[in-house]
Amino acid sequence: MSYFYYIALILIFGLLMGKIISYLKLPKVTGYLIAGVLIGPFGLRLISNDAIKGLTIISEAALGFIAYNIGSSLNYKKLKSIGKGIIVISLFEALMASVVVILAMKFILGQSWEFSLAIGAIASATAPAATIMVLKQYNAKGPLVDTLMPVVAIDDGIAVIAFGVAMAIVKMITKGADSVSLITFLEPFVEIISSVLLGSVAGFGLVYINKISKDKDNSMNFVIAAIFLVIGLAKFLNISNLLACMALGATVSNIVLNKSKLISALDNITAPIFMAFFTISGLELDLSVLKTVGLLGVGYVVFRVIGKVIGASLGAQIANSETVVKKYLGLTLVPQAGVAIGLTMIVGEALPEYGASIRAIILASTVIYELIGPVCTKIAITKAGEVYKEKKIDS
Repeated sequence: MSYFYYIALILIFGLLMGKIISYLKLPKVTGYLIAGVLIGPFGLRLISNDAIKGLTIISEAALGFIAYNIGSSLNYKKLKSIGKGIIVISLFEALMASVVVILAMKFILGQSWEFSLAIGAIASATAPAATIMVLKQYNAKGPLVDTLMPVVAIDDGIAVIAFGVAMAIVKMITKGADSVSLITFLEPFVEIISSVLLGSVAGFGLVYINKISKDKDNSMNFVIAAIFLVIGLAKFLNISNLLACMALGATVSNIVLNKSKLISALDNITAPIFMAFFTISGLELDLSVLKTVGLLGVGYVVFRVIGKVIGASLGAQIANSETVVKKYLGLTLVPQAGVAIGLTMIVGEALPEYGASIRAIILASTVIYELIGPVCTKIAITKAGEVYKEKKIDS
């Protein structure tokens, strides 16, 4: 079958399930994920695993758009008005999730230090895509959302660093201190700096080209081209395209006026792309792993959420954030996907004896988190009183 046929199926089923799920007062992104499961290998099998692999370019493009959108929220003046507490909150929510999972795996579930450190480091990562989609659907605005956007942007950077340090410690435990060099500790920092540098350079280039262009209606084309260029270069350089696209958006946001078309350029074209992205994410959910993870999988799902909620609340208390942030921020940080799955690949190479089980746990938890995460986010923004008129994002 042609890929045009598959894309049509994805959009049609995504649209239908989004409508159906909205009648149940649930976020449409949950409907898109269910639509993907329904038409995929674990449902009606209308789209095969081989076909799914060919659709990854849509997912990569959508993630680039999402990351650009998150980055554009990192405006210095806006962050300054919120305060330095953003860094404190980000550190606490990310690292507390890791600490809680590490301690639970070691002392409650009886796993080795190597296993506990590796999976605990992965626990810090949060997937922003589903959360951002929910915020868009409900046109959410307020202190909670203003805090959430920069927190999820910073979160991935913290996750990469925490994982790099944890794996260095694991290497010392398994092979001795002599096996770890300074380079091992510096690798995650180099990746983050390289990603931010790439995105920043591209951002300055984008603003300059848009400025000298005589046709101001080309802003959308310039933004899309810049995002695709950054994704391509990041993949070539083997650095984080998510962080690079965030840096691209952040750079643009800080050197142009907020009303610039470069900030809002993607608003009118992202709806079908995001719908396709989440439906494809549903296609990729491997439900077979759910029956293999057992108590460790349940423990990971539960203790990571506990760590996120406690960490976000504690960080917000220290930062003296508003009450709604202290109460509900943790609930918006439940989803976990791309970065976490990518980190399991590194674990598999560094710790082959634990790689398969850790990957199974992360994949299974992804299924659960991606389905319940949007619902948790909706509950949080509703309780915080930050839901405004719902947008028709799928039509």
